[in-house]
Amino acid sequence: MVKVVELKNIEKGYCLGKVVCPALRNVSFVVNGGEFLALVGPSGSGKTSLLNLIGCLDVPTQGSIFLENEDISSLNDVQLAKIRKSKLGFIFQNFNLIPVLSAQENIEFPLLFEKISSEIRHEKVHRLLEDVGLTPYAHHKPNELSGGQQQRVAIARALVNDPIIVLADEPTANLDSKTGNTIVELMLNLNKKKGTTFIFSTHDRMVMETAQRIIKLHDGQIVE
Repeated sequence: MVKVVELKNIEKGYCLGKVVCPALRNVSFVVNGGEFLALVGPSGSGKTSLLNLIGCLDVPTQGSIFLENEDISSLNDVQLAKIRKSKLGFIFQNFNLIPVLSAQENIEFPLLFEKISSEIRHEKVHRLLEDVGLTPYAHHKPNELSGGQQQRVAIARALVNDPIIVLADEPTANLDSKTGNTIVELMLNLNKKKGTTFIFSTHDRMVMETAQRIIKLHDGQIVE
């Protein structure tokens, strides 16, 4: 197994006035390449805080985070942004699609900041549209798509830069159970096909049952 993420003794606190509220306390674990991993626990347990740290959207108060053996704990904003762009993909429960762009354009958008020819961009987008079953809807805007279809666009967009890790924050929360199950099966198939590591925060029983491994959190700590 190739280790892609390692967290060592992570602490994270947020200042509310003069009070520091602990979000994570002494969290340590390893994520291997190709895992389909779920972070579970009640609201306020630290799931989203953990995703934000692994996703280079935040930095720990104490402890170390290694991404492909590189310590990212003390990198500056510019360095973290480069890692997000080159190594990470994100899926959100609210889809976060650009309303004026078509499905194809939403997927292609992250590639516009790279030195990639339009031919290669269109080839990658076309392949991903096929992977997520949306080829007939390539030119539809988000308001012309169902919630499940919008989430498929978001998944394809997360994969367009060939990330080593996709981070998904409650990706089925705004979907009905049948659509949510379909989305989970799609992500599992993409995980197997591409070998991309998926890390979820979730309350969804289907995600938990599908995950290869579950990390349970309570009050900012890992529990058995």
